[in-house]
Amino acid sequence: MAERIGRHTWLAFALIAPTLFPSPVSAQLSKPGTAPAQGPSLPQDQRDGGADPQGNAPIVPDAQFNAALPPLSGDIDAPLEPLSSMAKDQPQSPTIPVPQAAPPLPGAQTTQPLATGEAIGAIAPEDPQLAQPLTPLGSFESAPLETAADVKSQRAPDIRYDMDVRGLAELNLDDEFKGLSALREGKGKAANATQVSARAREDEQLAIRLMKSLGYYDATAVSTLQRETAADGEAGRLKVVLTATPGRLYRLSSITVKAQPTVPTDLIRSNLPLKVGDAIEAARIEGAEANVSLVLPQRGYPFVKVGQRDILLEDQGPEPVGAYTLPVDTGPRSSFGKLTTVGDKVFDLDHLNVFPRFDEGQLYDSRLTDDLRNALVATGLFNGVAVEPKQTGRINPDGTEQIDLQVTQTKGPARTLSGEGGYSTGQGVRLQGSFTNRNAFSPEGAIIASVIAGTQEQGLSGTFRRSNAGRRDRTFQVIASASHQNYDAFDAFIGTVAFRWSYDSTPIWQKKLTYAFGGELTGTNESVYDFARGERVRGTYGIAAIPGQVVFDQSNDLLNPTRGYRLKLNLSPETSVRGAVRPYARTMVEGTFYYPFNDSLVIAGRARAGAIFGIDRDDLAPSRRYYGGGGGSVRGYGFQRLGPFDPQGNPVGGRSLNEFALEARYRFGNFGIVPFVDAGNSYESTLPTGKDLRFGAGIGGRFYTNFGPLRVDVATPLNPRPGDGKVALYISIGQAF
Repeated sequence: MAERIGRHTWLAFALIAPTLFPSPVSAQLSKPGTAPAQGPSLPQDQRDGGADPQGNAPIVPDAQFNAALPPLSGDIDAPLEPLSSMAKDQPQSPTIPVPQAAPPLPGAQTTQPLATGEAIGAIAPEDPQLAQPLTPLGSFESAPLETAADVKSQRAPDIRYDMDVRGLAELNLDDEFKGLSALREGKGKAANATQVSARAREDEQLAIRLMKSLGYYDATAVSTLQRETAADGEAGRLKVVLTATPGRLYRLSSITVKAQPTVPTDLIRSNLPLKVGDAIEAARIEGAEANVSLVLPQRGYPFVKVGQRDILLEDQGPEPVGAYTLPVDTGPRSSFGKLTTVGDKVFDLDHLNVFPRFDEGQLYDSRLTDDLRNALVATGLFNGVAVEPKQTGRINPDGTEQIDLQVTQTKGPARTLSGEGGYSTGQGVRLQGSFTNRNAFSPEGAIIASVIAGTQEQGLSGTFRRSNAGRRDRTFQVIASASHQNYDAFDAFIGTVAFRWSYDSTPIWQKKLTYAFGGELTGTNESVYDFARGERVRGTYGIAAIPGQVVFDQSNDLLNPTRGYRLKLNLSPETSVRGAVRPYARTMVEGTFYYPFNDSLVIAGRARAGAIFGIDRDDLAPSRRYYGGGGGSVRGYGFQRLGPFDPQGNPVGGRSLNEFALEARYRFGNFGIVPFVDAGNSYESTLPTGKDLRFGAGIGGRFYTNFGPLRVDVATPLNPRPGDGKVALYISIGQAF
């Protein structure tokens, strides 16, 4: 009833209001201190309506206003009157006389209205200065605007703050928090306290996230700002105190894996390293799931998909717990099928099938797929290569599905320019450059041209190399070279033609056992000291050799080993022709070891011994004898200067050799320091005697790069002979051994 009546009354008031209240009446303003101007008096019938406390008469008397209102119906259900009838029955509003304007004040200017059609005359300027031209801008004296530096210097100084984090150190989260903290990133400075508060709120959320990651899902963190008091009583720095409260630790109450049957049946669960009672720790759970994704493709399931985990938390009871559920789509159990290839082909399928280290029908292992891809990358002939398993629907008798491997090839550049260089006392500067076309004779038939330019060695060589020749990592080479070597021990012009088969280690596949063998024909003209004649003479030698090598490698790295050991044996049956045929054999055995004392320090050692059987020393070509001394031998002594000398003080070499070395390789970042001690000598006898060892010691620096360490060694002989230098310098790439 109230809502309906109210609406009816409002409508009636809205309809009559425009007629009751005409446009506002203009009033004459009065100046301060004067009486307000009086307008004409209202009629008597309007004044009868009464006056307000100030004596102002109402515009419409109350009686007249009430009489103008339409009558209301007593029936609340009656329809509203139509607007047209209401407007028709509405009484006309009385005409309200408009007050006349008050007479002008004394002294005031008055204006008369213009007559119709009367023209407006020209207006004279009130101030003669307005007619004058503007003053030129250049005559003004203006001060420069404030620069950004001035504004910055006037800015309020930054406030300083300290932070105190409580409750995270006990959870071993202190270091992780410091690495991500917004307050710590601000380095104790902020523009104002509001900024400090904002950073503190960010750190509150960070602390909570870190605690939840360990299984504390009820964790809270609160930060407070405190103003420290300085020693002089003034207000000091702000201090932010962040208090983290972990709450209770949630643990796994159950572990459920939803997946298809596998072989073996517990394959997934045994490789999900979680157990009931473990804390619900994010990193641990994610790591366990990642282990499933890693191991199953290695055990015959290349298409496994680990789904989204579900952990249902329950905080009722004596201990809060969580029920863990992991869905896993294993895909089909698979075995290796065939290779297929697409793309810009570098190799055909025949050569591609040289690289796999698995057989058709073997249970699928993603590690072997990765190994195939890495071996193709190592050829250096691809811009890009991908190896992907593809389902075929072919089922083997054992129930596995054959999976073909699709090799996508993208051809890359086959030509390479390379160079290397070094310096050592006695050997001088040695620079070598080479040009290689790795696929001049497809597949992987390389042509290599090399040049050597040094102070004591110059040479040219050409090599044909077939990589992965019928077998992965087996290499066949044919080599032709010509060189001039001018050392204290001999001056020789050497020409060689050789071939070599080798089965080598690579950075991708470092093998425990490698080998090499081949054949060599060498013609050399050399200066040699003739002890019978007491002078140096030149001699020409023809040499035929069948060199061979076997390496047993248990080290952990080819270029920079830090643990393990290596054993190497060289054997070369040879025949020297200089007027007569003299067969003999050159042998060398070498062992190295690497022991990691800690993460930064490696102790490395080497022992080497060589012997030449079946020929006198003076019947050997000087370039085929054994010499000691130099960067790869006993450091501190000149190149080839250890061993017997002729009466002129030049080394003549020997038939045997022994060497020993010990290094302490200390590494910090990409740099290293290596103190070392070497010992050794060469002997005229067939077997080394171990007597008259010469010792050298020194220190070296290492700069570690992705292709091996850059080595700089400085050494001095500890028991020098007359003519030996005091200091020797060696610069090269790679460790000494």
